[in-house]
Amino acid sequence: MAGYAWVLEVRTGYEIEYKKRHDEIWPEMLEALKAAGIRNYNIYRHGLTLFGYFETDDLEATKATLAASDANARWGEYMGPIMKIEVDPSTDFPYLLPQQFYMA
Repeated sequence: MAGYAWVLEVRTGYEIEYKKRHDEIWPEMLEALKAAGIRNYNIYRHGLTLFGYFETDDLEATKATLAASDANARWGEYMGPIMKIEVDPSTDFPYLLPQQFYMA
């Protein structure tokens, strides 16, 4: 199982709303993430910077499943106005960070 990380931003003034929306995440969105093979998903915030980490066995299958998910599309529309999201045009997925260090 491989781990992946991303960095995005919450828009100024929406920090509390961002947390609230994740505290109340839709059950169908959680199911979409699980159906996509995502496990051990964590999001941290420092100021306006969001750092996400997740694990999956097959990143390409994960991306394809999420791209076909109605719940994921609706979640993106719901969260989009309160976030700054940079998407890699070659993958149509947020830029993933290159790993710099690993300790087992």
